[in-house]
Amino acid sequence: MSRIGKKPIFIPENVNVKIFDNKILVEGTLGSLIQRISKKLQFRLHENQLIITKIHKNKESKSLHGLYRVLIHNMIIGVTKGFMKGLELVGIGYRATYKEKILNLNLGFSHNIMMQIPEEVHIEIKTEKGKNTIIILKSHDKQLLGMIAAKIRSFRVPEPYKGKGIRYLKEEVRRKAGKSA
Repeated sequence: MSRIGKKPIFIPENVNVKIFDNKILVEGTLGSLIQRISKKLQFRLHENQLIITKIHKNKESKSLHGLYRVLIHNMIIGVTKGFMKGLELVGIGYRATYKEKILNLNLGFSHNIMMQIPEEVHIEIKTEKGKNTIIILKSHDKQLLGMIAAKIRSFRVPEPYKGKGIRYLKEEVRRKAGKSA
Protein backbone atom coordinates (compact mmCIF):
# COMPACT_ATOMS: atom_id res chain seq x y z
CA MET A 1 0.00 0.00 0.00
CA SER A 2 1.46 3.35 -1.06
CA ARG A 3 1.44 6.00 1.61
CA ILE A 4 3.27 8.46 -0.60
CA GLY A 5 0.63 8.21 -3.33
CA LYS A 6 -2.13 9.15 -0.88
CA LYS A 7 -0.61 12.55 -0.11
CA PRO A 8 -2.10 15.37 -2.19
CA ILE A 9 0.33 17.45 -4.24
CA PHE A 10 0.28 21.14 -3.33
CA ILE A 11 0.38 23.42 -6.39
CA PRO A 12 1.92 26.90 -5.82
CA GLU A 13 0.25 30.03 -7.23
CA ASN A 14 2.78 30.59 -10.03
CA VAL A 15 2.40 27.03 -11.41
CA ASN A 16 -0.23 25.93 -13.95
CA VAL A 17 -1.20 22.24 -14.15
CA LYS A 18 -3.27 20.91 -17.06
CA ILE A 19 -4.42 17.32 -17.59
CA PHE A 20 -5.34 16.20 -21.13
CA ASP A 21 -5.11 13.06 -23.33
CA ASN A 22 -3.27 10.91 -20.75
CA LYS A 23 -0.68 13.67 -20.30
CA ILE A 24 -0.01 16.21 -17.60
CA LEU A 25 1.52 19.61 -18.37
CA VAL A 26 3.21 21.63 -15.63
CA GLU A 27 4.20 25.23 -16.41
CA GLY A 28 6.13 27.53 -14.10
CA THR A 29 8.66 30.33 -14.02
CA LEU A 30 11.63 28.16 -15.08
CA GLY A 31 9.88 26.34 -17.94
CA SER A 32 7.32 23.69 -18.73
CA LEU A 33 7.36 19.90 -18.45
CA ILE A 34 5.06 17.24 -19.86
CA GLN A 35 4.62 13.67 -18.60
CA ARG A 36 2.53 10.79 -19.89
CA ILE A 37 0.25 9.38 -17.22
CA SER A 38 -1.27 5.95 -16.77
CA LYS A 39 -4.92 5.18 -17.47
CA LYS A 40 -4.97 3.04 -14.31
CA LEU A 41 -4.94 6.15 -12.10
CA GLN A 42 -7.36 9.02 -11.73
CA PHE A 43 -6.05 12.60 -11.44
CA ARG A 44 -8.24 15.38 -9.98
CA LEU A 45 -7.46 19.06 -9.56
CA HIS A 46 -9.17 20.38 -6.42
CA GLU A 47 -8.48 24.07 -5.65
CA ASN A 48 -4.66 24.24 -5.37
CA GLN A 49 -4.09 20.50 -4.91
CA LEU A 50 -3.70 17.53 -7.25
CA ILE A 51 -5.13 14.28 -5.89
CA ILE A 52 -4.18 10.92 -7.37
CA THR A 53 -6.40 7.88 -6.78
CA LYS A 54 -6.24 4.27 -7.95
CA ILE A 55 -9.06 2.98 -10.16
CA HIS A 56 -8.29 -0.70 -9.54
CA LYS A 57 -6.66 -2.34 -6.53
CA ASN A 58 -4.24 -4.61 -8.39
CA LYS A 59 -0.48 -4.78 -7.93
CA GLU A 60 0.38 -2.65 -10.96
CA SER A 61 -1.94 0.19 -9.94
CA LYS A 62 -0.46 0.20 -6.45
CA SER A 63 3.08 0.46 -7.81
CA LEU A 64 2.17 3.28 -10.21
CA HIS A 65 0.34 5.26 -7.51
CA GLY A 66 3.41 6.39 -5.59
CA LEU A 67 5.56 6.65 -8.72
CA TYR A 68 3.35 9.19 -10.47
CA ARG A 69 2.89 11.21 -7.31
CA VAL A 70 6.68 11.61 -6.97
CA LEU A 71 7.17 12.31 -10.70
CA ILE A 72 4.58 15.09 -10.71
CA HIS A 73 5.88 16.51 -7.41
CA ASN A 74 9.40 16.65 -8.91
CA MET A 75 8.00 18.41 -11.99
CA ILE A 76 6.43 21.10 -9.78
CA ILE A 77 9.67 21.57 -7.81
CA GLY A 78 11.61 21.72 -11.08
CA VAL A 79 9.57 24.51 -12.67
CA THR A 80 9.63 26.58 -9.46
CA LYS A 81 13.09 26.04 -7.92
CA GLY A 82 15.04 23.85 -10.37
CA PHE A 83 17.57 21.11 -9.69
CA MET A 84 21.36 21.13 -9.44
CA LYS A 85 23.98 18.39 -9.70
CA GLY A 86 27.72 18.79 -9.32
CA LEU A 87 30.58 16.76 -10.79
CA GLU A 88 34.22 16.90 -9.72
CA LEU A 89 37.13 16.04 -12.02
CA VAL A 90 39.81 14.34 -9.92
CA GLY A 91 43.12 13.77 -11.70
CA ILE A 92 46.17 15.63 -12.92
CA GLY A 93 45.45 17.46 -16.17
CA TYR A 94 41.70 16.75 -16.15
CA ARG A 95 40.01 19.85 -17.55
CA ALA A 96 36.64 20.93 -18.84
CA THR A 97 35.51 23.83 -21.01
CA TYR A 98 32.01 24.81 -22.09
CA LYS A 99 31.25 26.90 -25.15
CA GLU A 100 28.15 27.17 -27.35
CA LYS A 101 26.30 24.15 -25.84
CA ILE A 102 29.36 21.88 -26.30
CA LEU A 103 31.18 20.47 -23.27
CA ASN A 104 34.83 19.70 -24.02
CA LEU A 105 36.46 17.27 -21.57
CA ASN A 106 40.19 16.54 -21.37
CA LEU A 107 40.37 13.35 -19.28
CA GLY A 108 43.79 11.92 -20.04
CA PHE A 109 42.81 10.11 -23.23
CA SER A 110 44.64 10.66 -26.52
CA HIS A 111 41.70 12.82 -27.64
CA ASN A 112 39.27 15.27 -26.07
CA ILE A 113 35.67 14.22 -25.50
CA MET A 114 33.09 16.62 -26.86
CA MET A 115 29.48 16.34 -25.77
CA GLN A 116 26.45 18.23 -27.07
CA ILE A 117 24.39 19.53 -24.12
CA PRO A 118 20.60 20.06 -24.46
CA GLU A 119 19.27 23.61 -24.13
CA GLU A 120 17.36 22.74 -20.94
CA VAL A 121 20.62 22.08 -19.07
CA HIS A 122 22.83 25.00 -17.99
CA ILE A 123 26.48 24.34 -17.17
CA GLU A 124 28.87 26.31 -15.01
CA ILE A 125 32.55 25.31 -14.66
CA LYS A 126 34.61 26.33 -11.62
CA THR A 127 38.38 26.07 -11.79
CA GLU A 128 40.71 27.18 -9.03
CA LYS A 129 44.46 26.80 -8.94
CA GLY A 130 45.46 23.81 -6.84
CA LYS A 131 41.90 22.44 -6.64
CA ASN A 132 39.86 20.03 -8.74
CA THR A 133 37.66 21.30 -11.56
CA ILE A 134 33.97 21.34 -10.68
CA ILE A 135 31.15 21.13 -13.24
CA ILE A 136 27.76 22.39 -12.01
CA LEU A 137 24.68 21.27 -13.98
CA LYS A 138 21.33 23.06 -13.51
CA SER A 139 17.96 22.29 -15.06
CA HIS A 140 14.24 22.22 -14.36
CA ASP A 141 13.99 18.61 -15.64
CA LYS A 142 15.31 16.23 -12.95
CA GLN A 143 15.29 13.16 -15.19
CA LEU A 144 17.25 14.84 -18.01
CA LEU A 145 19.71 16.35 -15.51
CA GLY A 146 20.44 12.94 -13.98
CA MET A 147 20.92 11.34 -17.41
CA ILE A 148 23.39 14.03 -18.55
CA ALA A 149 25.34 13.86 -15.26
CA ALA A 150 25.53 10.05 -15.47
CA LYS A 151 26.70 10.23 -19.10
CA ILE A 152 29.47 12.70 -18.23
CA ARG A 153 30.52 10.54 -15.26
CA SER A 154 30.63 7.42 -17.47
CA PHE A 155 33.47 8.90 -19.57
CA ARG A 156 35.91 8.33 -16.67
CA VAL A 157 34.40 6.48 -13.69
CA PRO A 158 36.46 6.89 -10.47
CA GLU A 159 38.91 4.04 -10.10
CA PRO A 160 39.43 2.47 -6.66
CA TYR A 161 43.25 2.64 -6.38
CA LYS A 162 44.12 6.32 -6.86
CA GLY A 163 40.58 7.72 -6.90
CA LYS A 164 41.04 9.43 -10.28
CA GLY A 165 38.02 10.07 -12.46
CA ILE A 166 34.78 12.03 -12.54
CA ARG A 167 32.72 11.80 -9.38
CA TYR A 168 29.61 13.47 -8.04
CA LEU A 169 30.15 16.20 -5.45
CA LYS A 170 30.48 14.73 -1.96
CA GLU A 171 30.67 11.18 -3.37
CA GLU A 172 32.79 8.80 -1.32
CA VAL A 173 34.99 6.51 -3.41
CA ARG A 174 36.01 3.33 -1.62
CA ARG A 175 39.77 3.02 -1.98
CA LYS A 176 41.61 -0.26 -2.25
CA ALA A 177 45.13 -0.97 -1.08
CA GLY A 178 47.66 -1.42 -3.87
CA LYS A 179 50.10 -4.29 -4.27
CA SER A 180 52.02 -5.20 -1.16
CA ALA A 181 55.67 -5.98 -1.73
